[in-house]
Amino acid sequence: MLKSRVLPLPTAPTFVILADQVRDPGNMGTLLRTAEAMGAECVITTPGTVDAFAPKVIRSGMGAHFHLPIHSLPWHAIHQYLRGLPVILATTDSDTSLWDVDFSKPCALLIGGEAFGASPLGEEIATRRVAIPMTGRAESLNAAVAAAILMAEVLRQRSTPGKEN
Repeated sequence: MLKSRVLPLPTAPTFVILADQVRDPGNMGTLLRTAEAMGAECVITTPGTVDAFAPKVIRSGMGAHFHLPIHSLPWHAIHQYLRGLPVILATTDSDTSLWDVDFSKPCALLIGGEAFGASPLGEEIATRRVAIPMTGRAESLNAAVAAAILMAEVLRQRSTPGKEN
């Protein structure tokens, strides 16, 4: 029933979340809830990603499904939809900190899965790679937490007076 109420994708997006290989329903729901709260215009899921409309995802999404366009697309459609947008991949193996990236301009954030990160096609579509600075011993963060940190930085930069949107 909810699938018939999917909101349309924006025609000229400026803030897209691309979830690639995120397989944990709780993480996906949290990612959707956070995306809606941080002002993302839509979330696109790739092949191999958990069904965004699975009951556990809907539960942990806490209503995000009613306010946020969420679409599962094949890679060729993702390429077409994101044409012209920088695709920024969150990864642990980048020398570029997210704090050194200008998020005030339109972009898509690519969030890879919990176990293996982004798929090879996700890696290929990425135009830039950024790391989340960490001082502890953790190797990585779970997908929802990493996404939340990145989205908060986008919101911070776009909300700062003097920055262009």
